[in-house]
Formats: sequence, C-alpha cells, structure tokens
Amino acid sequence: MQSSPKVLPKQQMAKFGFNGWTLWALYITGLVMVPILTVATLALFPTENIWPHLLNTTLPRYFRTTVSLMVSVGLGAAVVGTVTAWLIARYRFVGAGWLEWALLMPLAIPAYVGAYALVDLLEYAGPVQTALRGMIGWETARDYWFPEIRSFPAACFVLTFALYPYVYLLARAAFRDQSSASDDVAKSLGRGAFARFWRIGLPLARPAIAAGAAIVMMETVNDFGTVDYFAVQTLTTGIFSVWLQSGNAGGAAQLACVILAVIIVLVSLEKSARRRMKFFNLSTWHRGVEKTQLTGRRGVIAFTLCALPVVIGFVIPTSVLGWHALNHLDEWTNPALIKALLNTLRVATIAALITVFAGVVMVYGVRLSRSETPKRLLPITSIGYAAPGAVLGVGILIPLAWFDNRLADGIWELTGYDIGLILTGTSAAIIYAYCVRFFAIAQGAADAAMGRVSPNLA
Repeated sequence: MQSSPKVLPKQQMAKFGFNGWTLWALYITGLVMVPILTVATLALFPTENIWPHLLNTTLPRYFRTTVSLMVSVGLGAAVVGTVTAWLIARYRFVGAGWLEWALLMPLAIPAYVGAYALVDLLEYAGPVQTALRGMIGWETARDYWFPEIRSFPAACFVLTFALYPYVYLLARAAFRDQSSASDDVAKSLGRGAFARFWRIGLPLARPAIAAGAAIVMMETVNDFGTVDYFAVQTLTTGIFSVWLQSGNAGGAAQLACVILAVIIVLVSLEKSARRRMKFFNLSTWHRGVEKTQLTGRRGVIAFTLCALPVVIGFVIPTSVLGWHALNHLDEWTNPALIKALLNTLRVATIAALITVFAGVVMVYGVRLSRSETPKRLLPITSIGYAAPGAVLGVGILIPLAWFDNRLADGIWELTGYDIGLILTGTSAAIIYAYCVRFFAIAQGAADAAMGRVSPNLA
C-alpha cells in the first residue's frame, strides 16, 4: 500500500496563503493594536467601575467643552485656511510667492508654544499691558479691564492659528484644480469676485475644506499642552486627572473610549468628504483659472489677510522664544539642556528607523504575499495615528508596566538581581508610542513610493 506524501508545516501554511510576509503583517498589526485593545479591555472590565460617577459629575462638562472647542477651532481654521487658500490660488500680489509657503510654517511648531507666547505677551507683567499702563497712566489691574488670557477663547484662538494649514493645504489644491470654464461663464453673466467665490469656487472645494476641518478637529481633540496651559477641561485633560490624581486606570480608559468614539466619527466624516472630493471634466480640454493681479489697496488687503496668520501662528511664537533664548545665552551650555537635546535626537532617530522599516515591510508584504491577510490588515494599522496621545499613553503604559513588574519580580526570585523597569523605566516605552502613533505616515509614504514600481519587477 502506497503511503501518501508527508505534508510539511511550511507547505500547509503556504496552502492557506500563510508565509513570512503574512506573519510579519500579523506581528506589526498586533503591536499597533495593543494600546487600543488595552484601553477597550480596561474600559469594559475596570477594577472599579466609576462610569456612573463620571456620567453624573465630570463627563458631561468634559464632553461639552471638548465638542465646543473642537467645533470652534474647526470653524475658525476653515475660515482662515479657505480665505488664504483662495487668495493665494486666484490672485497675484506683492509677497504672494513667499506667503504661499510661509502659510505652512505654523505646522513647524507645537500649538502649546503659541500658548506660551500669547500668555507671555498679554499677561499682566507682559510687554502689552505694561506699555498700556505706561501710556495711559494706569497703576494696577483694578484701573482697567483686560481680557482673561488663560481662558477658553484664548485656547480657541491659539489652536485656530496653529492648525489652519491643514485646511489651507487641501483648499489651495482644490481651488487650483478647478477649471476656468465655470469661472468664465460667471464672468460673462456679470458676477463679481465674491459671487464667483461664494457660488462656484467654494461649493466645488467644499469636500476638501471639510476634510481639512475634520483633521483640525482631530488634532484639537488630541491636544493636551495648550488646553492644560489655558486651564480648559477637556476629555484629554480628564484622562490624566482621573488616572493620575484619582488613581483609576479603568475610569481613564473609559474616558479614552469616549475620545476614540469622537475620533471615529471625525474620521468617518473625513473619509466621506474625501470620497466626494472627486470632480471630473466632461471635456478633454482643461485650463486652470488665470490669476488676477491685485494692486493698490486691494493688494495691501490681500497681503495683510495672508500675512496675519503667519505672524500670529509662527512669527510671534518664534520671536518670543528667540528673545528669551538670546537673553539667557548661558543656558545654551547647560548640561541638562544638552542631555535633553541628545535624548530627543536619539529617541526620534530610533523611532523613525523602526517605523520606516515596519512600514516598508508591511507594504512590501502586501505586494508579495499571495494571502489577502496583509492587505486586509493594512488599514487597521493606521488607527494609531487617529488615536490621541492620551489614549495611547493609557494603552501603552499599563501593559508595559505590568510586563516590566512581572519580569523584574521573576528575575529577582530566580537570581536575586534587580534589573529595574527595562521598558517603562527607559525610553523604550516612548519609542514604542511614537512608532504606533506615526506608523500610518511611514506606511502611507512607502505605499505611495511602491505604487510607482511595476508589480512585474517585484
């Protein structure tokens, strides 16, 4: 009797489409999903369920403040980004060339730097109020009224001018891609510049503007430094309050799940807007709208409208930082500052290398693997970028701390040697958090680059 050939484990795996690329995809996806799954588990099975207490006390206030801040900043950024994008895309005026790129500069600095600069300028001992008291003769704060600096409106103001470039980028591209045909028809009907913007340009660019505003609102929900500095209580600050001050990780995870729900809604809106962002020309002939030259008063107004966001969002914060840096030159050689700089460069370099490597492996696996598994897992790995840093903090520190303590206790019992906390006690945890947070960017860049390579070359 002839025996059937023996099937090796590798052959069995290949039969179902499993290979090294599939295993790598599962491994990377698992690492990315650990924080999210940890938060969900802690929220569903907390050691002390304070959800009813949160519902009756702080959660409604946190939620209202978060939604109000999110909507206010989203609308403000949409207005600033749309107006500047329209002026840059449709008009020529003095300074338009460098303003086109300068309008992106607020993205180069964190929003909380703008918060520090605003308070430094406008607080009681700052140069603005000091100058007012000197010119008018006021002696104390009781002699005059001045807006409260650390407040909800101030947080909205700072975040608006820090995040508007997300809307500006997408809106500028949408305005530039519009055909001149509709604009020419409107001109022939006697429509003015504002009517052409309101009735033609804005409706065609609305999906792009909505997508940019959704990204702004996600970044607003994610912000901690600015809202904490301005004493604005949001869901993000609530996570740290419940976790660190009350010592309740389960309650913090439940608040994190509320943030995730808000983020999922915003991501869905952004995806929906992008699906509607496609417009097609029925004719093979396409010509962009020719820019109009603005001179005199109109040119000055256009320049001012485009320069103000750059001044508020970039020039003032960097000038305040530069002023303090020049006044404290001795601090440049402070060993603590040098150590912090070197640690920043080290952590950033390691996280970047790991993230890029994992992104390339994931994308390459999608192209080479015969299994559909890597392709289905690819969208899941982008969830880390949408998750706020506070959510990732809860989801990463808790499991890593548990692993660290168990490992240290086990080695102590076996050898009597205390190894300490090798993950949460070093930079490993923050590197892991950066990799999860920015994996979607590395994967997206690798996917775009790989898309230009013919599959036949693989």
